[in-house]
Amino acid sequence: MKKRLTILKHEGVQSTLAALFCILVGLFIGFLVLLAINPSGAVEAILTIIKNFFNYPSAAAAKKYLGNTLVKTAPLLMCALSINFCYKVGLFNIGTAGQYVVGAGASLYAALALKLSWPVCVLFAIVAGGVWGAIVGFLKAYANVNEVISGIMLNWIGLYLVNMLLSGVKEQSSPYTTAISSVNGSALLPSLGLDKLFSNNKYVTVAIPLSVIIAILVWVVMNMTKFGYELKATGFNKAAAKYAGMNEKRNTVLTLMIGGAFAGLGAAFLYLTGYEQWATTQSSVPAMGFNGIAATFLGGLNPIGTIFSSYFIQHITSGGSYLDKGVYPSQISDLISAIIIYLCGFVLFFKYVLNRSLAVKKGGVKK
Repeated sequence: MKKRLTILKHEGVQSTLAALFCILVGLFIGFLVLLAINPSGAVEAILTIIKNFFNYPSAAAAKKYLGNTLVKTAPLLMCALSINFCYKVGLFNIGTAGQYVVGAGASLYAALALKLSWPVCVLFAIVAGGVWGAIVGFLKAYANVNEVISGIMLNWIGLYLVNMLLSGVKEQSSPYTTAISSVNGSALLPSLGLDKLFSNNKYVTVAIPLSVIIAILVWVVMNMTKFGYELKATGFNKAAAKYAGMNEKRNTVLTLMIGGAFAGLGAAFLYLTGYEQWATTQSSVPAMGFNGIAATFLGGLNPIGTIFSSYFIQHITSGGSYLDKGVYPSQISDLISAIIIYLCGFVLFFKYVLNRSLAVKKGGVKK
């Protein structure tokens, strides 16, 4: 009994339980919404969202569409890491969406207009996202402009700039950019045989393992290096960090620049697979950057936990596309994600209640 109570006191265990609680409540509320729309098919609909690629009876088809889910998990994970990294330093990088957008624009322009190879296209995306993040950091550090305000404004500026930039490399008969495979195959990310594991899904590339490796490296840097300690110290107390000899302004700019680079890299991880083309008529910022918020908080603000939460968010998002559109809106999966984000705000309260109940069982609290 004592051993069980000790395990429940562990921070990682509590974060996992809190995440599972948020997921279950989010799915339950989503089910209630489905029930309100059409009671007769609500059970089947929520199971369809949860099953995602398991809706296919063939094992080969299921593996192929599992690959598609993983293809979109990689950029989502990078956006989540962007938000996670900045949040550790006391910054809410809602501008991740815009940094993702300019990363997409830079990588696609390098691939389609400049005909560059994939490593250079990836570098273009990293630099573009980093510069976009650095602008937010500079405004925060030297002009005291709230990063949320500047980030949101730059999201839209980035969107329309990219639309204009990519209008010169789009197909003549549609608003979508030209397929990379038909113009510059060298710009496509290599698969290194991973496609064979997913029924020859050509979109499965090195982006998937690379995103996981980067998440692990972020955890190592933030928890086991002097650089990570300085960044977190700046987030905890800028005045104290400055007094200790740390350059808090530089750290602010550097943090948002690195966060922007992660988001830009995430865009390259999607668009350089050839899985999607950019629509130059887009009037809204892609949801990937905002979904990263859900993945970040659901993962307990831990880069390792974010790997699993990013997959879950993408899993239910992809699962929503299998719903009967004549009855249910596919956006129900976005609603579930939004509910989970809201519930994540109660994670600390959940941990408080859990710790208090453990103390009562141990006899440390009388009331």
